[in-house]
Amino acid sequence: MFIMNILSGGFMKKASKFHNRAFPFSLLPFLLTALPAAAQGCLDLDTALTAPKTQEYSVLIAEAVGDEVQPADVDFWKYMESGDWSAVYAATPMSDPGVFFFESANGNKEFKDVWGGMAEESDRPDLLSWAEDLGAPSDLAQCFADVLIGE
Repeated sequence: MFIMNILSGGFMKKASKFHNRAFPFSLLPFLLTALPAAAQGCLDLDTALTAPKTQEYSVLIAEAVGDEVQPADVDFWKYMESGDWSAVYAATPMSDPGVFFFESANGNKEFKDVWGGMAEESDRPDLLSWAEDLGAPSDLAQCFADVLIGE
């Protein structure tokens, strides 16, 4: 409540000041800067992990990992899509969490590669270079880096 008082223009003398029309706008800069980096870097991408996408990508990831993994074993954390490219941050019982990259061609999604492991801000150039060397668009590479660094 103290923070809300400061953000709304000083200490409140009564609760009715919270209903001031200017109050929500005074929070806007704070809320935008408080968004995690992952959210900011992915704003222009399709990040909706729908049930049909979950079904499709669970099969693709299980195939990429190997025979030991069933589609039902895939845990999804994040979905990112830009144009013909998509990336899914997921984990299986047989693998550490990783970001699986796919390229769509002729209606089929082709597994390209997977990045496993954590990352720090100092890793950003390597993450961007790795994703772009696969052929991923720069906006997807940026989102990928932001997601890993933000985790």
